[in-house]
Amino acid sequence: MAVLDGLAPERVFGFFEELCAIPHGSGNTRAISAHLAAFARDRGLRHIRDAAGNVLIFQPGTPGREGLEPVILQGHMDMVCEKTADCPLDLTKDGLRLAVEGDMVYAEGTTLGGDDGIAVAMMLALLDDPTLPHPPLECVFTVDEEIGMLGAAALDVSPLLGRRLLNIDSEAEGVFTASCSGGRVVTAELPLRRAPWQGQAQLLRVEGLTGGHSGVEIDRGRANAVQLLGRLLYVMDRRAPLRLALARGGGKDNAIPVRAEALLLSADPEAHAAVCEAMGAALREEFAATDPGLRVTLEAAENPGLPLDADSSRRLLTALLCMPGGVQAMSPYIPGLVQTSLNLGILETGEDAAQAVFCVRSALESGKEMLTDRIAALAETLGGRVSVSGDYPGWAYRPESPLRSLLTEVYREQYGAEPHIAAIHAGLECGLFAGKLPGLDCVSIGPDLTEIHTPRERMHIASIQRTWALLTETLKRMQ
Repeated sequence: MAVLDGLAPERVFGFFEELCAIPHGSGNTRAISAHLAAFARDRGLRHIRDAAGNVLIFQPGTPGREGLEPVILQGHMDMVCEKTADCPLDLTKDGLRLAVEGDMVYAEGTTLGGDDGIAVAMMLALLDDPTLPHPPLECVFTVDEEIGMLGAAALDVSPLLGRRLLNIDSEAEGVFTASCSGGRVVTAELPLRRAPWQGQAQLLRVEGLTGGHSGVEIDRGRANAVQLLGRLLYVMDRRAPLRLALARGGGKDNAIPVRAEALLLSADPEAHAAVCEAMGAALREEFAATDPGLRVTLEAAENPGLPLDADSSRRLLTALLCMPGGVQAMSPYIPGLVQTSLNLGILETGEDAAQAVFCVRSALESGKEMLTDRIAALAETLGGRVSVSGDYPGWAYRPESPLRSLLTEVYREQYGAEPHIAAIHAGLECGLFAGKLPGLDCVSIGPDLTEIHTPRERMHIASIQRTWALLTETLKRMQ
């Protein structure tokens, strides 16, 4: 028996559970892309699967509505794969272990992928149910949204005739998103050299942090494990000499790192242990409200082999301490909206180089450029370089939007309240579609999803039901 059997709407939850059985982390979407193409073939629906793995499925309007303007429905098929330290699953190969608790669906030990599996499930449910009235549908399933919107960037939109788009990639019910920030991935690379040095091997860990989405949760003051690691190492080195052998942390540029570690050689293990004890207590106090599980540990380790030389170790410590992070500017127009931010999401050290990967976001192109320049200036001063990838534009607010007006009318009738029209500090594929389809009228909606991009992710059942009713009634009224 399927875990989600009996939950309504049955088609939506049934398709969601099917998707969760297929590994579909970013960069690993071939199987789910093929599954969507097979869904269309089995139902005789026209579809396109491009070289990137994006899938477009077309369905005529229901009787009497065939000649209406098509509507584009859009969501992404990839998910952020994070898991707890004790989870045995390999998310490149294994499906998720779903569970239901009260009004919530979650996955045991891992992210759930409600972002954006629920959009995929809703579109499949619409395509599978001939009783739901709607205009012609152009359903767009994109790949690799979570690693720079690569699928949407590569998509050829010429087959799309619609100029109104419903994106189902928001995580707050009753919020109609009408604008978003642009972003890019900035990678700083620092060359390293290694040399013999005598010292006692130690392993430093920072873990137990809350983490979260590096866009919509960047203003919550949560600690970044990689940046805390840099703070600890810098103070330790000032107290007594050390040499780094490796430093690493985080796994996704768009997720705030929850753990980081460094393997080092210490000239004075007792002095370094005292630093970690004192700073660990100070950091727990500093982040008591946002990261109550924060832990700092230092323990003896096996010899790491050849450590970095003095210059390389110093330059890497300086980079970790000084690289910017978090909120950089707030919007002067929309109270409470972050305008510009960045997240140091991944740190890796190899044999001869270290890489720090940042997710940079801003509602302004100039904001993205400023932060890229700051990272580049520091990296280049320390002998390194930067590269930029996955750049995507922001999505400008449209004062007049017939689609938003219709959604508002339906929402008002169903909820007896007004929706919140919002801009968000996160990237949405709407920006790329708006740039490719001139005159596009676009709104992003979605049900309540909490703690996305973490193993604490939850999808709220009643919210799914209400959002589904909003979507189907809006499609029914479209002319």
